[in-house]
Amino acid sequence: MNNSFLYHAWGLYTLKYTSIEYKGNTIILNVESKTREKRCPKCRKYHLVKNGYRTRDFLGLPIGGKKIIIRMKIQRYKCKDCDYDQQEQIRFANGSQSYTFRFAKYVIDLLRSMTLKDVAGRLGVSWDLVKEIHMKYLSGKYEPPSLEGVENIGIDEFAVKKGHIYKTIVVDLNTGRILYVGEGKGADALEKFWRRIRRKGIIIKHVATDLSAAFTLSVLKNCPHAVHVFDHFHVVKLMNDKLDEIRRLQYAMEKDINKRGVLKGTRYLLLRNGKDIFDKQFKTRLDNALAMNKPLSQAYYLKEQLHEIWTQLYKEDAEKVLLDWVEQARESKVPQLLKMANVLMAHRTGILAWYDCHLSTGKVEGINNKIKVMKRNAYGFRDEKYFKLRLYALHDCRITQNVG
Repeated sequence: MNNSFLYHAWGLYTLKYTSIEYKGNTIILNVESKTREKRCPKCRKYHLVKNGYRTRDFLGLPIGGKKIIIRMKIQRYKCKDCDYDQQEQIRFANGSQSYTFRFAKYVIDLLRSMTLKDVAGRLGVSWDLVKEIHMKYLSGKYEPPSLEGVENIGIDEFAVKKGHIYKTIVVDLNTGRILYVGEGKGADALEKFWRRIRRKGIIIKHVATDLSAAFTLSVLKNCPHAVHVFDHFHVVKLMNDKLDEIRRLQYAMEKDINKRGVLKGTRYLLLRNGKDIFDKQFKTRLDNALAMNKPLSQAYYLKEQLHEIWTQLYKEDAEKVLLDWVEQARESKVPQLLKMANVLMAHRTGILAWYDCHLSTGKVEGINNKIKVMKRNAYGFRDEKYFKLRLYALHDCRITQNVG
């Protein structure tokens, strides 16, 4: 075999070919250094002598579907003038790794469109080895996440195992990068992030969260000068929950069988945006349900009006809309609407802060959806470290079926 082929195929530019072996679907290339070392790297004298050798196997780039093993004779050298006694340097692999740099790069390229399991099967190696290569790559490229230029952040939580294990993420709203993954939920989960922010001297200008009291207190304590925006999607969702609660209660209280029949199955119509209901049959059914139940009608039309808070040209006009909404809700005397009115008043400043920066947790919610897909297709992640690294790289990936 021509030595230049070793270089062009596997990057072995300091080695020479000595022999080749064929074992089933595996080709073993026996190689050794082209030249011996003469000068001691420690004392710089020319009194190096050979002091035995060992052989090591490295996975190389496959060729023609064949698995390639590079078996290198590694010479050990000893200096007669000093205490130097080490093996020669290996330039195509790191430390105790059993694969070459080019093999690792090939694995990473395959992982852009294949799962860990598929890559392992294609290359004839273990799943753990492919994961090890991927972890080293992710750790070197994405950990720790850079905080340079970060000004606007979004905070949210997601369930790793619903009802049992939660994590809190902080996202750069400008780039969509996950900056931090905290264990648990609430203020305690963010402490390490705030410490890093202070240590780096980062000034956060805007923070977007849901209506969580824990997040509110945490932001107020650690970023008192930042504009805190309460995400409007969460406000609307809370109102939808109140409307659905009223629907269920009214259905349970209704004694007339015919009226119960009208209310039954209206959840989808009630929660949908009224402007998007074009089917005459559906619209008639919705109108009938609202006409026969005043509390439900009041809640539905207030749900529709709630969106107007974020459609005004000026913040002052939006505040008038909000206050008018609260007044209507209180006049209704419906308990669920009274609670919603109190929520809007308690969070009024943060809701209207949207007009100062037009930020929301939309990017955070998008990332949460990607996380759900990633967990589902990978059947969960048992390795916490690997899971966190995958999260840090999430902004740089297209989430498809090939994420396991």
